[in-house]
Amino acid sequence: MRFFVNIDHVATVREARRTDEPDPVRAAVLVELAGAHGLTVHLREDRRHVSDRDVRLLMETARTGINLELAAATDVLDIACELAPMQATLVPEKREEVTTEGGLALTDDGVRSATGKAVERLSQAGIRTSLFIDPDDDALRISAELGVDAVELHTGEYANALAGAAQTAQLERLSAASERGADLGLAVHAGHGLTYENVTPVARIRLIEELNIGHSVIARAVFVGLERAVREMGDLIAAARRGDDAT
Repeated sequence: MRFFVNIDHVATVREARRTDEPDPVRAAVLVELAGAHGLTVHLREDRRHVSDRDVRLLMETARTGINLELAAATDVLDIACELAPMQATLVPEKREEVTTEGGLALTDDGVRSATGKAVERLSQAGIRTSLFIDPDDDALRISAELGVDAVELHTGEYANALAGAAQTAQLERLSAASERGADLGLAVHAGHGLTYENVTPVARIRLIEELNIGHSVIARAVFVGLERAVREMGDLIAAARRGDDAT
């Protein structure tokens, strides 16, 4: 299982003071040294945390892959096609949200049309495409129809569910969605709200091949340092794939 670290949260701290530190580009170096397989970064329309400068420098300096998250109907699509990251993940985006609140509403004709046009442009630029979706059959079916390479299942409802029956139900939903995605020929990724406490059951779903985790890693890094925080999460994921409970 690949482990990508979302470094947006480093930029969020920087922008709280509108200064030049901490630098997400410097953080990316430590993340890679700690063994992460790649970097995820969301360049929002309003540039609330990550900047154009950050993305351009990451593209020049990163030794692993860059997964660029973006909304379909923004100028960021032009930047993505210019820079050609390893992967572009289309996500819903609202200016008033604190973080992404759910998957793309692909059953909406307008959203589906805009997403399809963006997928076509990105694919023509030679970029691997992914859609951030809720783990539902309609979203998976439409994703396949749009011709994307992968989907990232939104794990927020699982992360927010109370331990017990509610959480088990969400885990089963993710497992079923991963099977459906694989049957449709899609690579299956997952992310949102995953922490050191809840990642193991998701990491054990064999058909999920990539996890994107950010906030929990950066939060832990405040206490133990970034490299250790990345390694500890990586160890949890590796242990889950082996089928043991090592930490």
